[in-house]
Amino acid sequence: MLDGKIAIVTGAGSGLGEAISLAFAKNGATVVLADVDTDGAGRVLRQIQERGGSGRVAKTDVSKPDAAKALVDIAVTQFGRLDIAVNNAGIGGPTAPVGEYPIDQWDRIIATNLSGIFYGMHFQIPAMLAAGGGAIVNMASIAGTVGLAHASGYSAAKHGVVGLTKTAAVEYGAHGIRVNAVGPGFIKTPLLGKRAVMDTSGATADSEMQALAALHPMNRLGEAHEVAELVLFLASERASFITGAYYNIDGGYLAR
Repeated sequence: MLDGKIAIVTGAGSGLGEAISLAFAKNGATVVLADVDTDGAGRVLRQIQERGGSGRVAKTDVSKPDAAKALVDIAVTQFGRLDIAVNNAGIGGPTAPVGEYPIDQWDRIIATNLSGIFYGMHFQIPAMLAAGGGAIVNMASIAGTVGLAHASGYSAAKHGVVGLTKTAAVEYGAHGIRVNAVGPGFIKTPLLGKRAVMDTSGATADSEMQALAALHPMNRLGEAHEVAELVLFLASERASFITGAYYNIDGGYLAR
């Protein structure tokens, strides 16, 4: 499905990024695994290599524009071009209402979850234009559609990702670059585990996970590999007439 393609995946060292990277490599792509956690990314690369795939690790802090540029330079210099980019890296944050939300944490979340995607596309798009086209998938969230109480930074950033995705799709559709966004519900990943641990209501992590699962009509949390399958489709030629779209994968969360 992705034979011969060169792909960047940010946040590749765990969770959704890990599942996406493994799915891409399984389907023929060479993957540049970008993460601040090079140990995690290295573990994923070893899995890829053990299964006959190829790629490399790139230490990347997506909140820094110079790092975003360096990441694209690595792909182009080592592998000759860039065909696919998945801007997946993201962080959570504290839980507090808007009037009490720490300003330094707001800045931190916006820098990674929104500016990081802008910086990524800013440098990915010229490389793709030089290669004759490409596909970008940005990781949004159900929080890109609805508000999440006590998560203003995260929700604002994810709403911004959706708008940024649609804007880039309009600008570059005629140039062979497709840009789409994916909006997962609550997915079983290390980031979700941290959210449960940070809960201040006195609930245990297990009880909060059960409560989160109950928010979905399917009455379960999503799995990382399920999101990876959607991203794989959007990055492939099977989605050749899809751009500017925002696909929720949420077990029916937004249908309520």
